[in-house]
Amino acid sequence: MIRFFLSAAFLAGCAAPQSDAQVAADPAPAETMADGGMVAAANPHAVEAGLEILRAGGGAADAAVAVQAALGLVEPQSSGIGGGGFLVYFDAATQDVTVYDGRERAPAAATERLFYGEDGELMGFVEAWMSGRAPGVPGAVDALRLAQADHGQLEWSALFDYSVKLAETGFEVSPRLNNLLVRLGEFGPLDERPGTATYFYDARGEARPVGYVLKNPDYAWTLRSIADNPRALLDSDIAGDIVTAARGAPHGSLLTVEDLNAYEAQKEDAVCRPYRVWLVCSAPPPSSGGVAINSALEILENSPIRENGPDTAAGWHYLIEAMRLAYADRDRYVADPEYADVPVDALLDEAYLARRAALVSADAAIKGVEAGDPFAGSETYGEDTTEPAPGTSHFVIVDGAGNVVSMTTTVESAFGSHIFTNGFLLNNQLTDFAREAYDEEGRLLANAPAGGKRPRSSMSPVIVLDRETGEFVLAAGSPGGNSIIAYVLKTVVGVLDWGLTPQQAAELPNVIARGETVRIDEGFSPEIADALRAMGHQVAEPEGEISGIHAVMKTDDGLIGAADPRREGQARTP
Repeated sequence: MIRFFLSAAFLAGCAAPQSDAQVAADPAPAETMADGGMVAAANPHAVEAGLEILRAGGGAADAAVAVQAALGLVEPQSSGIGGGGFLVYFDAATQDVTVYDGRERAPAAATERLFYGEDGELMGFVEAWMSGRAPGVPGAVDALRLAQADHGQLEWSALFDYSVKLAETGFEVSPRLNNLLVRLGEFGPLDERPGTATYFYDARGEARPVGYVLKNPDYAWTLRSIADNPRALLDSDIAGDIVTAARGAPHGSLLTVEDLNAYEAQKEDAVCRPYRVWLVCSAPPPSSGGVAINSALEILENSPIRENGPDTAAGWHYLIEAMRLAYADRDRYVADPEYADVPVDALLDEAYLARRAALVSADAAIKGVEAGDPFAGSETYGEDTTEPAPGTSHFVIVDGAGNVVSMTTTVESAFGSHIFTNGFLLNNQLTDFAREAYDEEGRLLANAPAGGKRPRSSMSPVIVLDRETGEFVLAAGSPGGNSIIAYVLKTVVGVLDWGLTPQQAAELPNVIARGETVRIDEGFSPEIADALRAMGHQVAEPEGEISGIHAVMKTDDGLIGAADPRREGQARTP
């Protein structure tokens, strides 16, 4: 086993069950040591829901169901049962890595003109986001059903008790939830639409204040329905309610009950590639995580990134260039492989990526980064410029047997489509398609809308293994729209190449380099930013990035967890 550099300070996790009040009040530990399992997630209640399952003898797959059920209640702005996600599972006994794909699908009736209005004009992004055309068939619960059926140790019906009780008795509105309710109420329909107006806002239209005890009996009823029938969202009366709600929104949905009935989550092989002494695994297309993360890492393996740490301009320069090259290929080629030829092997071919890495110089930015040609001269797709949508949540669970879940889960933008039914929000995931199907040169985009198609995702749930032993080393992921790739890449590089703990890596300033602009986080060194500008990088002014990195790493001394300080998460042990 490789021994990693560890910080001297660790805060112990709580070993005994806590009351709801205690859970809500406890601050997130910076780092936690554990031997018997760990949950790292974006809200203390979600962490406690998972830990309750681990204490009861459940495994990582069982706890994942409980964590998602809680997140949909206490963090509705980011994920929920009305959304989708990708779950990467490491089986400690077999050392297999499997992906459970719960990505939403478009209605069968969708066409490439999905986001054109009745007037024949293309909708703007915000209009599309909050329209009935935005929701896809929700798949997160069905992916969890499939994973839990394969790996669970408890009865499915026993996994929802914590969240059912919390929905009935209420939870305190957190600062982040309140802040987003205030901001969304200023320009979106969240404070006007049926259900959301009376749930999230008072009679005067004011957002529920911090500390307000918010109850959701409808959500409790829905969770009980799912506990009784894992496919309740897809084949019960709730499916009809989803369709009715989506069709009643502006630019009504094309969804049908038959679309929901037909949905099946998929079990896939992970995209795994060697990186130095490790094996890095993530989700396959339509997720771009496995392709983009591994592409960037292979480019970095051809660079002196290890000799140039986060306190140097050179270190960030190499990371930026790897991001730019990986994003360019991702933007052009990655889509739903059922509808487009996605050349995963060609994009991750060592010789191809060596040619891409050769474009990187030591002291000057690449001028005009473009996608490469892994098809070796054949026709390629057009260039996609799909807008970012910084929602989503990520959690990591390690159980006492060493099994691991790394799951990124989302309703897409903040509060999804703002369409509410039965106590939960519907996603706006279809805005992850390119709204225009063709580029300026008339080439079809790989990620154009189509009936039954899954939109491309940036979700990058990662599990890293030791190449020699096959043992678990690190699990990580983040929300953040298409910036997820940058957030996760920074974290992986921070741990594997720069010798940081997961918490130190999560706390590094974020840098996002997609195209010509390099966005930097607040707290990024002004001196390093100026040095990057001198190399020719178009570095924007610092702004707050909204990553929500959660990670767990295995070391010789036990597990250590990380929770991004930019959100409200924790990493705790049973």
